[in-house]
This record gives sequence, structure tokens and C-alpha cells, in this order.
Amino acid sequence: MSEVKTEEKTAALNYYATGKRKEAVAKVWMRAGEGKITINDRDIQDYFPREVHRKIVRQPLELVDFIDRFDVKAYVKGGGLTGQAEALRLGIARVISQINPELRKTLKKAGFLTRDPRVKERKKPGLRGARAAPQTSKR
Repeated sequence: MSEVKTEEKTAALNYYATGKRKEAVAKVWMRAGEGKITINDRDIQDYFPREVHRKIVRQPLELVDFIDRFDVKAYVKGGGLTGQAEALRLGIARVISQINPELRKTLKKAGFLTRDPRVKERKKPGLRGARAAPQTSKR
């Protein structure tokens, strides 16, 4: 009987949140573990070859000292590597605030819970791009 309750408790400790940045969307799950980060069924080292992107993803975990206490599993699509890393950072920060609401203030102060609203500006009619107009002749 006690084994069933333990399994139910473990299943209930699976936290989920979504993070977005530009065109990138990250679906993030966290559960108690030893600090393994898996992105699209690949290790973080394989998915993000640049150390800068790995650092961006780990920032909220390091800030609240969860780096070795939770496993992160994420699925990311859209955008480029930087957008994906920042979407992951937002998703991880949102999950941490679910796990422990007292850490929300710390994450908010660091800026990890704020969704960056900057996106590519649309092309306007009669122009070559969002703002670039065709060249005009003076004579």
C-alpha cells in the first residue's frame, strides 16, 4: 500500500511551464533529480555547442541553487539558438516559481520571469523592409 502512495507522490512532483522568446517556444518539465538537463531528447552539451547558451539556460537554476537538485527535460522549437536558450530560461524560471513561490521575488528581481516582448517588425507596403524605403532620385 505504501509503495503506491510513493509512486503517486513522485508522479505529482513533475512540474511544467512554457517559455517563449521571439519565434522560439520551450516546453519545460522539472522533477527531483541530480541536475541533468535534456533538450529535445539530447544532452545540453550536444544541443547547445556554445557555452554562452548553456550558461543562459542554467542561470535561474544557479541563482536559486537548484542546479544539482532537479532534472530538467525540455522540448524547444522555432527561432535560433539564442532565442531558444532564452525561452528555456523563462520556462525554467516559471517552473521554479511553481515549485517554491517564495523564490518568485528573487527570480523577478533578476529579470528571469519577464517575457521579452521584442519581435521582428513586419514589412510595410511600399517599402523594401520594415522601414527601409526604395532609393529615390533627386533629378
